[in-house]
This record gives sequence, C-alpha cells and structure tokens, in this order.
Amino acid sequence: MNVLVVNCGSSSIKYSLMRMRDHESGDLAASGLVERIGNPPSRIRHKAGGAEEARDVAAPDHRAAFALMIQALAEGPAAVISGPRDIHAVGHRVVHGAERFTGSVRIDAEVLKALEDFSALAPLHNPPNLAGIRAAMALMPDVPHVAVFDTAFHQTLPQHAFLYALPYDLYAKHRIRRYGFHGTSHRYVTEVAAKVLGRPLGQANLITCHLGNGCSMAAVSGGKSVDTSMGLTPLEGLVMGTRSGDVDPAIVLHLVRALGMTADEVDDLLNRESGLLGVSGVSSDMRDVMAAAEAGNQRADLALEIFCYRIRKYIGAYTAVLGRVDGLVFTGGIGENAADIRRRACRGLEPMGYVLDAARNAAPDRRPRDVAADGSPRRILVIPTDEEMVIARDTARIAAGG
Repeated sequence: MNVLVVNCGSSSIKYSLMRMRDHESGDLAASGLVERIGNPPSRIRHKAGGAEEARDVAAPDHRAAFALMIQALAEGPAAVISGPRDIHAVGHRVVHGAERFTGSVRIDAEVLKALEDFSALAPLHNPPNLAGIRAAMALMPDVPHVAVFDTAFHQTLPQHAFLYALPYDLYAKHRIRRYGFHGTSHRYVTEVAAKVLGRPLGQANLITCHLGNGCSMAAVSGGKSVDTSMGLTPLEGLVMGTRSGDVDPAIVLHLVRALGMTADEVDDLLNRESGLLGVSGVSSDMRDVMAAAEAGNQRADLALEIFCYRIRKYIGAYTAVLGRVDGLVFTGGIGENAADIRRRACRGLEPMGYVLDAARNAAPDRRPRDVAADGSPRRILVIPTDEEMVIARDTARIAAGG
C-alpha cells in the first residue's frame, strides 16, 4: 500500500510517500516540500532515492500545491508512481483533536466539522491542516483520508495533570485544559525505547524529550502519557526556538498595562520573538546559537544554559511523578544530534541516577542507542523519531478497515 503522508502549514506542505508492507512496517519512497504557498515565487523540493530536484513553481493555494506534489511524485527523474491512482491512502497530521479524538480516524464530513470547531484552540495550526485536507480530498476523492492528531497520545493524562487551577467552568464550558503536543513523536520513541530496554510496552516508564524548533517533554507510565510540558497550546513548557515556554502569566498583563502592547503584539512576542532567539539575539536555530556561544557570545551561552536548565527541571519533576524511571529519551533534531545539549541537560543529575557516558554521548550514530554509563541506574537513550511512520502505520491500518 502506498500511503501519502502530509503535514500542511499555512504556507507549506511537507510530504512523504511510504510504501507499507503491512500495517506496521514500510519504507520511504520519496519526500519533499512545497513552500511559500500563496507568496510567489513558490518552490518545490523533491527527492527519491538518489534523484533530487528543486525549482520555482506557481502555487497560489494549497490545492495547486497538492497538484504540484503529485506531479513531482509521478513525473521526472525522481518519480516513484505512475499517477494519482497509485496513492492508496492519505494520512494527514492534525495538530489539535481536543478531547474528542483519542486516536487516529478516517476523515468524513463530521470529522471536518469537528476540526473546524477546534480551530479556536489551535488558530495557527488547525486552519492550514484543514486547508490541506480539503485540497487533498478534492484531488483524491476516492481514497481514504486519515487524520492523525498531535494531541491524541496525551489523552491518557489524568484529570489532576491536565486541569489548570482556574475556575472549573472554564474547563467544563470552554475546554480550557492541558492537551499536549508532539504526540506522534512521543508515541514513536516510547515504543522503540521499550524494545531497546527489553520491556513490554505496558511496563515501560520513561521520560521522553522531543527537542527541535518546538520542544516538549512527557512522563510516560506503563507506555501511556501521564504528564506533558505543553499545555492548551504549544507555547507552554520548555524554551524553544522562538517560543518562551513557561512564564509568569502576570507578565502578559504587565506588557498590556505598562507597555501598552496589544494582544496580537504579546502573542507575537511570546511565540515568535522569544526563546533562543529572544535571549541570544543571534538566531532561533540551535546550531547558530551553539556556534555563537563557542565563539564567545555570552548571551548565546546564556540561552543554552536557560534551555538546558529548563529541561533539567522537567526531568526532576517527571522523575518525581513516575517514581520508577526505566529510561530518559532524547529525540528531535536537537535531541538526536546535539551531544553537548544532552550533556548540559543531564549535568548534575547523577545523584538521581542519570549518568552519561561521555564517549557514547559524543559518538555520531543515527541508530537508537544507549548513551548512559554502564553503571547508571537509569538508562539514557537517543532515538531518532519517525512521525511520518506513525502516521503511515495508522493510515494503512484504518484504510484497511482496522
């Protein structure tokens, strides 16, 4: 079964074509990105095997972008299918499924209506997700379309973990609560970590750290998420590329009352001007910030310290939540590739049982691996995430009637 996996943003579509052997395993056949949709010149980058192409295109909307994507899959030196009929199902990443969706679902009119209703909870993410779904369904109306939700993995949080200490009616009437995100990544690495550690999934207690431009952590008990750092929106929790993470809520009031900022200006400040970028003044890209710190930029080094200190605090908190911790997992672009960030994040945690092996941590390796010292009471794992595979698996299973 050929499964097209798509992740739609407001001005981009990231895609992968997965050849699924069954509902659990498959291979990547092609991948690409259409960017600057509606903002000419748009551009498509597509690769399959050893072939790769990049060119400017006209993509005034998501439907045009999908047509270009299918054309790239079917024509030219990087073609992997003969036409749209060779796509057997489409899996869509959807950021917010609220409380209604605890797992992946086949998309129909009722699901589309629910996603529209949830747009108020994720105004930056769900509307472009919906635009992509509608464009794909218009071009491929006869194949199953499946929604896979970032929030679904965290729907096992207990009420004491997902409720804020606000008037209860705000939850009862408006569903204001912690939802959590990056669920497909946390779910994938949880399953892999259980295998690496030789534990049944239902007995695995883990702390998972997804560190990329967006960052989140989860406490996993018995293979299920019981707490997570992101909240009602992806703004809460760890320091991120441009997002502040945890702040005193009264800062928002101070910015409005004392500095005269509007709600939109505060939103921009917290989501797009803060985090690594805001502290370092250099970049939102961890690689740039690390390079500046190595060159002696003190603000860049401070940004790294704040970033890692916040991770360390959450590791301590989630260790207390779980009691028994089988492993600490690092994943995401930063978590998988930045050995120094892992070192800084674990620094001082040796008395809690997290002991890194310096040589193992520094060794480049793309495979799932244990970088803890031999005598470490708790294992420290680095596991490359594969959110596309999670989406492809769920899509293949649901398309087959599972």
